[in-house]
Amino acid sequence: MKPGIHPPYGPVVFRDKAADYAFLTCSTLTSDKTVEGEDGNSYPVVDVEISSASHPFYTGTARVLDTAGRVERFERRYARFEAP
Repeated sequence: MKPGIHPPYGPVVFRDKAADYAFLTCSTLTSDKTVEGEDGNSYPVVDVEISSASHPFYTGTARVLDTAGRVERFERRYARFEAP
């Protein structure tokens, strides 16, 4: 890596306010706001709107669409236009 062109990489707390969930990881993002971690150290905190704790795909609350009904309706609608 070239020296002097990369942003500083360090510990950051990402906080999902929708799910009241926070996790510590390393990132190049920084923030003026800080939060005290469980270990007593102060870390910059970045608020996010959605994370794995609140995303419907990861929480299992995703809805499955009824595509079979749509296909059948399409076939009924355009059945009269079939090629001879």
